[in-house]
Amino acid sequence: MSIETGDSVTIEYVGRFEDGSVFDTSRYEVAEEHGLVEAQENEEDDYSPLSFAVGEGDVIEGLEEAVVGLAEGDEETVTIPPEKAYGEFNEEWVREYDAATFEGMVGTEPEVGMHVHAENGLHGDVTAVKDGTVEVDFNHELADTTLVFEIDVLGVW
Repeated sequence: MSIETGDSVTIEYVGRFEDGSVFDTSRYEVAEEHGLVEAQENEEDDYSPLSFAVGEGDVIEGLEEAVVGLAEGDEETVTIPPEKAYGEFNEEWVREYDAATFEGMVGTEPEVGMHVHAENGLHGDVTAVKDGTVEVDFNHELADTTLVFEIDVLGVW
């Protein structure tokens, strides 16, 4: 049965950057081989097949589009451009805040690399702290990045 919008699917995947380095996977052994596994008790629990309903927006658009037309047992490698993944970098999503105001909002002193959650639901990373200001980038960390996914369709229903 060929996958269509509205179907639910289960896939195994390996996500790579264009240079071949792995950034995400559903396969524990691949994550371990590429240094993605963090030391924790049940490490393998974090790596399992991905299930989603095609067309519901649960995964990036390019991945949804890539499975349409495939069938259980199919394997495919697809290249997904930024506009079908995490979007293009948007300079307007880099904001500056007064350091004292920022500290009052998040309850701690700002430092580069700090991850913050805004009241509007956005997530961002502190990219600079200087001259009494804090710069926060609300772009997704994979914005402006072409992604390559190796997909193995395990099930369709």
